[in-house]
Amino acid sequence: MDALSAERLRIFLVNWFFTSLYGLTLGEYLGLLRKHHFAVAPAYWPRATFMAGMGVLNSLLKQYENRAYGQEVARTRIKPPLFILGHWRSGTTYLHNLLATDAQFAYPNIYQVLNPHTFLSTERYSKILFMAPKTRMMDNVHLDAGVPFEDEFATCGTLHSPFLTWVFPRSGEQYNKYLTFTDVPEREVAEWTAALTLFYQKLTWKRDLPLLLKSPPHTSRIKLLLELFPDARFIHIHRNPYVVFQSTKRQTQVSLRTMGLQHPEVQHINERLIQRYKIMYDAFFEDRSLIPVGHFHEVSFEELEKDPVGEIEKIYYHLETPGFDAMQPSLQRYLESTADYRKNTYPDLPSSLRAEIAQAWSRSFDEWGYVK
Repeated sequence: MDALSAERLRIFLVNWFFTSLYGLTLGEYLGLLRKHHFAVAPAYWPRATFMAGMGVLNSLLKQYENRAYGQEVARTRIKPPLFILGHWRSGTTYLHNLLATDAQFAYPNIYQVLNPHTFLSTERYSKILFMAPKTRMMDNVHLDAGVPFEDEFATCGTLHSPFLTWVFPRSGEQYNKYLTFTDVPEREVAEWTAALTLFYQKLTWKRDLPLLLKSPPHTSRIKLLLELFPDARFIHIHRNPYVVFQSTKRQTQVSLRTMGLQHPEVQHINERLIQRYKIMYDAFFEDRSLIPVGHFHEVSFEELEKDPVGEIEKIYYHLETPGFDAMQPSLQRYLESTADYRKNTYPDLPSSLRAEIAQAWSRSFDEWGYVK
């Protein structure tokens, strides 16, 4: 196969076959289909078939993993986590990657979050089994099985994650309630928290270290996370809201293409992005004060980008976390390895859309001093 044919095959697989939800069990997958009345668009039948086949395999492997490790995992105590908060495309991945160079933390990697039921028994084969493009399609950041990733993926099987918006986008707004879990039935909260806790127990059993965690929806779940982990610490990263909007729109388009089982209604993307950001930050601003003194620090993406070493040192100082000097050589090596990376650029937003964003997200502009 020549290079052009190989690239065409890769594009086909990414657009119509690959999915970040290949780790669902068959029961979880069928539950998702029933919830949406099996409304899979014909173009996505290859992906739907692939998910069904993987569901059978995952169900069998989950049974084995539970027998092999279940009792030990259930006895595992989770150490107080460090959560990175921030909206999609605010710099959370960059901050996660920087902090993950510190060997005193464990972090969930992409293979683990996409295979939450089976990674303890299958991760040794991850180089063979890992199913994803080699770079993130929205920004060309490197991907492999071991890179830090969003733990929220590990909860998608509960059917209570906002990530499922991208799978069935035509009825995706029903998943907004899982951004905050406000006014959600207790049963659903319990199912989601049980899945999250089990995943954290597995990670802790495997590494026996405090967890470094990043998922944008956690930004609006401070109260719930504190109920689960009263001693948790939090870092919030913010970025110019206009850039966040532009970059999140691109990320959303990619997620719809790589996770979807339906064609999206593209005419509603802007309003849904604006609505989701507002839901998240209304909750963040309301609950931020619940975090104990000394357990919260805020960083600007723009400042982090200019002086990553200095800003990371500030985080360690304000959270009273030892070990900065020990991790600095690893941090410096990571920065050197990414020195040639270039961010995406975007055209100016239409003035009417800028005005809509400025009004809806007014508090964020004012809170962090961004010019409207």
